Amino acid sequence: MTTIERILDRLTLDQKIAQLQGLTPYELIPQAGAAEIPEDADIDLSAGIPYDLALVPERRPHGVGHFSLIWTVDADLDRLRGHVDTLQRHAAEVNPFGIGTLIHGEAVNGLVHDQADQFATPWGQAATWDPSLSSRLAEHAVRQARALDISAVFSPVLDVARDIRWGRVHETYGEDPELITRMGLGFIRGIHGPGGDSGVFATGKHFLGYGSSIGALNQAGTQLGRRELRDVYAEPFRRAIAEAGLQLVMNSYNEIDGVPAAANSWLLRDLLRDELGFGGLVVSDYDSIAMLWKTQRVAATPADAAVQALTAGIDVELPGNATTETLRDRVEAGDISERVIDEAVLRVLRLKADLGLVPDMQPRTPIAAPIAVDHDEAAALSREVAASAITLLANDGTLPLDARATNIAVTGPAADAIRIHFGSYSSVANQEMPLAMGQIMAGAVPGVEPSLEVFTDIFQVRLPGIDPLFEASARALHSDAEPLVKALQRINPSVEHHPFGSIEENAALDETEIASAFANADTVIVAVGERTGWVGTHTAGEGRTAADPSLPGNQGALIELLARLGKRVITVLVSGRPLLIEPEHEASAAVLLGPLLGPAAGPALADALFGIREPEGRLPSTFPRHLGQLPLYHGHPIGSGYDHPTLHRFGYTDLPDSTPLYAFGHGLGYTTFDTDLVEATVADGHIVVRASVTNTGDRAGTTVVQLYGRDELATVVRPVRQLLDFHKVTLGSAESADIEFRVPLTRLEYTLPDGTRGLEPGEVTLMLALASDDVRATARVEAP
Repeated sequence: MTTIERILDRLTLDQKIAQLQGLTPYELIPQAGAAEIPEDADIDLSAGIPYDLALVPERRPHGVGHFSLIWTVDADLDRLRGHVDTLQRHAAEVNPFGIGTLIHGEAVNGLVHDQADQFATPWGQAATWDPSLSSRLAEHAVRQARALDISAVFSPVLDVARDIRWGRVHETYGEDPELITRMGLGFIRGIHGPGGDSGVFATGKHFLGYGSSIGALNQAGTQLGRRELRDVYAEPFRRAIAEAGLQLVMNSYNEIDGVPAAANSWLLRDLLRDELGFGGLVVSDYDSIAMLWKTQRVAATPADAAVQALTAGIDVELPGNATTETLRDRVEAGDISERVIDEAVLRVLRLKADLGLVPDMQPRTPIAAPIAVDHDEAAALSREVAASAITLLANDGTLPLDARATNIAVTGPAADAIRIHFGSYSSVANQEMPLAMGQIMAGAVPGVEPSLEVFTDIFQVRLPGIDPLFEASARALHSDAEPLVKALQRINPSVEHHPFGSIEENAALDETEIASAFANADTVIVAVGERTGWVGTHTAGEGRTAADPSLPGNQGALIELLARLGKRVITVLVSGRPLLIEPEHEASAAVLLGPLLGPAAGPALADALFGIREPEGRLPSTFPRHLGQLPLYHGHPIGSGYDHPTLHRFGYTDLPDSTPLYAFGHGLGYTTFDTDLVEATVADGHIVVRASVTNTGDRAGTTVVQLYGRDELATVVRPVRQLLDFHKVTLGSAESADIEFRVPLTRLEYTLPDGTRGLEPGEVTLMLALASDDVRATARVEAP
């Protein structure tokens, strides 16, 4: 019997259940609820909510297994570390045998905390097509996590996102399983450390199919067959488990074929554990177990929901214990076997042992000493990621701009803004939560009852007039961040700024006023986009699905008006997902995408506009032309979609062009490239492709050479193209380089008619491309 099994054998049932529960700071508020709040109270929650960590033993008398939302305890990093020590001390009063508490964080854009270093959002990271940047970003987040005693981060998001209406696209690495996998592997390896010795574990989420919901609505059902779930949506998880040692998985909110993910034994046991080989810990997404009872109506009581979830394969309830608090009664009633509880507790204890949280047990990999946080290094990395993510979508030769020109102006709501460049799970979004709650508690939001309990519903509450407060908050947090207009004027002081356009209001624009303001400008940079976050008036973010993902407000009208006035319009689009911008594309001489670049956005965009640095990004998602095309993605099944290998293109009778506006993998630069396929063979279980790439332009630049494949004949329908590999290459003018792709044949495997996975013998077409719609060479090989 191992040490862990001996500990388990000595735990009482109550102590076992405590290891499967979270604890939130909100449970440590001494008084909560409208009844205790005086009507004339002047309440300001911007400095945080008054938690009492001494309440830990009272709230969890049998032990504290997990602590959720740690970053909300204090807005000051130094004080927060002290609170963590206090929390652990109080938890030690009740934790059996000295078992430690697992403290959770978030890290998709860098560690979530007001004072933590921030980076481009994952969709922006994916636009770099450089997994090493994702890895370096994660390495820095780990340093800050270790400094706070955080030992698990609920990142990365490995969801395949193919419907741009969904508000959480920006948290993902896009639409393609291979790109998602490669970026996700980079992130997980960065979190775990080069020797798997960082002392922090990454979490893959959300299992499974969460980003493909009915109507793109958050937490809605998923209409996917099991083959597509296994072959497409599970692929990033499959490889993260096999290649990066993923030890934590979080379930998704959706239901699949009528069975919620939180109670789906096929999903969590048959697929995740038996097929994918996952041996780690499955934690519930926040309140997903309670949803079985509250919203999905498959459980009669909270206790029934807990029984269903643990029986199906969930190990830990988060963020608190809303459904598992009466689990003891259900065990004693025989509704759930204690053996199921024991299996989950063993997984919790094994993970804790690997983190050094179980006394007398050494981690299998000794944990490395913490590395000091270098904020200057983080700022440089943030700038590098931002510069690498900027994607030039269209250009008639107007870009790059002349830094000496005197006829340039800038406008648009994103021109003089900082907040717009951040997404959810970021420093600014985190600070907005207590700001929004403070407005509600002060009675400043009509129709919303002042109560701390409003936290559970605040994602859906609109807060009119709060955006200036959010902008001021973002500027205070990131005082070194330079808005686009300031960055442009630093390079070219003659650039004029005229503030026009609104994200919130679709008000009419005064053509005479605008014509007068821009009378001296031949070229106008129009910085537009949408705000992404949790609360307020954000148009994207968690729980914020858009029925029409077009530019909000009158931003599109502003672009078209300036074009009618004869101005060369350069559209700078700030967004964490594709938007419907065909009219704006037609009115623009150039379109430049800044995919939620974080604090370095302004200077990075200015450098790209003036050609100081080449725009290197490539799209991780397809831009549709029209709402009716959704969902639109490059790897659609053969015979279904905008592209077809053997027949004429087909589409919609009322849409002249059914192709994408900008295809997956698309991105321009200020030079040109070509690539040629030299040789393609199959050897030792791999497809081996040798190719050359040449910079055919007159300046240095960067491109991404992409290798796609298509199985030409199979017993099930396969994708029209499948991304197999890619290389990012930087070359000087007229310079060439040789590159080699070595792709395991397993990359092409799929679910066969008998339910097993494999690859049937036959021809595979290989496509060497600079974008999914820009194939430069093809070859065919025979798969054995």
